[in-house]
Amino acid sequence: MEKPLVFFSHLNMSDPKEKTFYKVIHAIGKEASNKDIKNRGKEKRNRLSLLVQKPEFHDDVNLGRSGNLPKSISVSPEEAVKWGESFDKLLSHKDGFDAFTRFLKTEFSEENIEFWAACEDFKKSQEPHQLFHKAQAIYEKFIQNDAPQEVNLDFHTKEIILKSISQPTIHSFDAAQSRVYRLMEQDSYTRFLRSDIYLDLINGRPLKTTNLRRRSRSFTFNEFPDEKPDIAIWL
Repeated sequence: MEKPLVFFSHLNMSDPKEKTFYKVIHAIGKEASNKDIKNRGKEKRNRLSLLVQKPEFHDDVNLGRSGNLPKSISVSPEEAVKWGESFDKLLSHKDGFDAFTRFLKTEFSEENIEFWAACEDFKKSQEPHQLFHKAQAIYEKFIQNDAPQEVNLDFHTKEIILKSISQPTIHSFDAAQSRVYRLMEQDSYTRFLRSDIYLDLINGRPLKTTNLRRRSRSFTFNEFPDEKPDIAIWL
């Protein structure tokens, strides 16, 4: 069996053996250095993305994580019925927020509600350094391509955010938050009202342990042809 040959295009085979050896070692060392730089960059992005998981990002809501759903939701059926009147009433009630988060986790789409909540917290920031650090963390975690919990946003909205986060204002994420809100309202919210989680609550039954299912698709703004991007006002 013939052995494969490895050629180094940048080597001059007429060089002395010692010189050729050092060229190979230098090339290997340079490649290892480049990999080390890339790894350090990745670690930095991961550390930034963890900032939005710190307690100050979730003062008013309990987001939980996958596999760590709210232990119990104690609410009267009468109160739960009100959540069916509007999406805003659902999110404005802590137990409603928790129930909806529990439902999104069963669809593996909790990044949407977590992004919305992070934006709500971001708008409460008063100090410039808080705005800057939180804006960077939100972008790293939810907005940039291949973010750990990337939400579905159109290219133009992402570009507007990218241009603004170096000097963010409390309105930097308004367009993106509004988009994600509408997607949840028109898609996930309607399914939530038909889910066992909600039906058990309005019928006064204890919540069942819901089996997580693999999400077959991710909804995007393109699925709502009547909805037009409202990014023009943010230009």
